[in-house]
Amino acid sequence: MAHLLVVESWVGSMSRLLPRALGEGGHDFTFLTRDLQHYLRSAPEGADHPLLTARNVVTAPTNDVGTLLPLTERLHTALRFDGVITSCDYYLPTAARIAARLGLPGPAPEAMESACRKDATRRVLAAADVPGPRFAVCADTAAAVLAARDLGYPLVVKPVDLCAGMLVRRVDDEAELTEACRALAAFPLNARHQRRDPSILLEEFLHGPEVSVETVSYAGSTHVVGVTDKSVGGAPAFVETGHMFPADLTPDDFAAATRTAVRAGAALGLDDVVAHTEIKLTADGPRVVEVNPRPAGNRITELVRHVTGVDLAAACVDVALGREPDLLPRETGLRSAAIAFLVPDGPGTLAGVDGAAGMRDAEGVLEVQIAEPGRTVEAADSNNAYLGHVMAGDPTGLAARHRVETLLAGVRPRLVGA
Repeated sequence: MAHLLVVESWVGSMSRLLPRALGEGGHDFTFLTRDLQHYLRSAPEGADHPLLTARNVVTAPTNDVGTLLPLTERLHTALRFDGVITSCDYYLPTAARIAARLGLPGPAPEAMESACRKDATRRVLAAADVPGPRFAVCADTAAAVLAARDLGYPLVVKPVDLCAGMLVRRVDDEAELTEACRALAAFPLNARHQRRDPSILLEEFLHGPEVSVETVSYAGSTHVVGVTDKSVGGAPAFVETGHMFPADLTPDDFAAATRTAVRAGAALGLDDVVAHTEIKLTADGPRVVEVNPRPAGNRITELVRHVTGVDLAAACVDVALGREPDLLPRETGLRSAAIAFLVPDGPGTLAGVDGAAGMRDAEGVLEVQIAEPGRTVEAADSNNAYLGHVMAGDPTGLAARHRVETLLAGVRPRLVGA
């Protein structure tokens, strides 16, 4: 049994998966947070709240690393940690710095910082000749307008330090670019009240299907677990509407995508991490969209587990403890698994969801989650806007995507007060 320091976790799909992996591994954890109130909400789907299984809950200034590091040293002296982990993007570099300070296993803090900053990732990958879009990093709107004239439209405007597709926009002209930059400037703090860098990242718009490569790096070696395909909607935003594992790729495309992802991780210096690298398969070959040095969100890790038996959340815990993860595939009875998300097409208050009754009993269904009436709904502009999902598997081939898309096609949210 090990004792882990968990820093500010339980957001998104990891709200269930990381606590499950810790419990199934027989591990204890101490939870570190600056704002306990953030977590005092109903547990997912009526499960026991993850904090009920914590050995300790400690309030600490997790947004002030200078103060936090000596505090964690004192905690380590008293409580003795075997590893440090987080499931929140905004604290991945902090967890790495704590582990380094305490002499515990973990990725290099500099590598995590570069991977978690979209502008730094672009510069590192470009210097290593890892293929990606043409790009420019701009200090303000005026600089972005000038850079756009050189890059040429259409472009993608990105914040350098947000996640879940927040404020990522396609722009086709100077007016749209100016509005996208205005929206970024109006969002000075992230969801964890950390001050954002105001820099603007402009990228060439890449044409082609998007996939993600799921990898685990340990002790200098990277293992490719597989490739997931992605469906994206919500233009001009980029909202992920569904995924299937494994992706339906030719052997050549699979090899090119995985080779590019492994090169990207190596260029960034990532090791002892589970990574989720997004790739566009363009006519000119694969191009890196993002490198995320943590397990995939949006229940992709569960798609992988249902098909291969490999538990990426457990692998994340193992590498945080300096242990070789179990990545041996097992027979699960499924050849593919897919998820489709219920995405609102406008604002209002959710009165109900029509057509969802009976979905749980449909062939191959693994999960159904539908939002409760009364929820305030905004127009979908990021991966935080979902009103539910359906997940299904196929035991014979790659029909899982068709199953979930067919099921969700008959489901409609009813909104009032729009």
